[in-house]
Amino acid sequence: MKYEQFTESIEKEIEKNAAALAALSDAIADEPELAGEEYRSAQKLVSFLQKHGFAVEYPFAGSETAFRGIYGGNTHRYKIALLAEYDALPELGHACGHCLSGTASILAALALKELQDELDADIHVVGTPDEELRGYKCVMCEQGVFDGYDMASMVHMYDSNWAMPRLQALAAYIYEFRGQAAHASAAPWEGRNALNGVQLMLHAVDMLRQHTKTDAQFHAVIKNGGEAANIVPEHSSLQLFVRAADKGYLEELIRLVDDCARGAAIATQTTYERLPQKYSYYLNLRPNKTGEAALLEVFDELGLTEDVPPGAVFASSDIGNISYICPAFQPCLKIADVPIHTRGFEAVVRSEAAHEAQKTAASLLARQIVKIFSDAEKVAAMKADFNEKTSQ
Repeated sequence: MKYEQFTESIEKEIEKNAAALAALSDAIADEPELAGEEYRSAQKLVSFLQKHGFAVEYPFAGSETAFRGIYGGNTHRYKIALLAEYDALPELGHACGHCLSGTASILAALALKELQDELDADIHVVGTPDEELRGYKCVMCEQGVFDGYDMASMVHMYDSNWAMPRLQALAAYIYEFRGQAAHASAAPWEGRNALNGVQLMLHAVDMLRQHTKTDAQFHAVIKNGGEAANIVPEHSSLQLFVRAADKGYLEELIRLVDDCARGAAIATQTTYERLPQKYSYYLNLRPNKTGEAALLEVFDELGLTEDVPPGAVFASSDIGNISYICPAFQPCLKIADVPIHTRGFEAVVRSEAAHEAQKTAASLLARQIVKIFSDAEKVAAMKADFNEKTSQ
């Protein structure tokens, strides 16, 4: 089958199913559920897949709100994961557009399910909950869920078009400082001030940032600052996010931050412990030249123009962890001139423009998959790109 025949089939299936998926997206947006609590949303998506002939594992991967849908006998050479997100934000609902991106992946799966034999590829829909809080894809990676896949992809709704967004690696820790309580006036010499340890560490990190690369970022807040002004605080903690462009530099920054904590503890005669936050080690999205070239070709076909400024960063997401297991992609599509994670963005996720973007997203996913998996040389090139020793 020629590429033109593939795309004709894809667009026909998208048009056939678009209204139903738009309605499903709106239904999820109308009942937003927080990360890890997406019970109704997951059930809606699972029921839809089952009605369209998918065998669904649900619950899946140790989560009551995760699932995996497989169409057909699952006997083809290649395995492709279309990722579906569906969690919402506190107070802001679906201001990240997950209602649209999750259903767009399903729309793409419907467009590809009858092409599996031609591509020699099984198309799986993997429901990945809890992106906004803990990053459940990280857990799935640790469990080996993506070990057998040749590719994973999804589209993120955004205020710009972006084929291969730059995602930073991120580590989130709590630095717990312990000291000794004492009366702050009667016997301060008996005390060891844990809050001073936290403050000194934060000052040290602020000084460290002067001598780090431009992609390094540090975000922190002080927790447990003390119980009363006349009591030397015996316990205080610093919640710290560290970001970098890649895994290697992130690990170097963590070592330097640990030095800041160690020095602060010595100076204040306190002790500290670094505690990881649950599921909070996100890796950068590894580049893949072949996959990105295919995306850019599809951008041209669909009349999309990248409109992000040079050096832009998309922040961090748990799809980066998947990109260290198999080639992974998360292009961004514009639905409005409104930033994500705002009330304005939430207000447009049910709009006609958003529904059109959902269709475009499905076409983008399906066309990229066809471009690569209908050509054995491109599959090999994509895998070679993935296996290259790049900066990690």
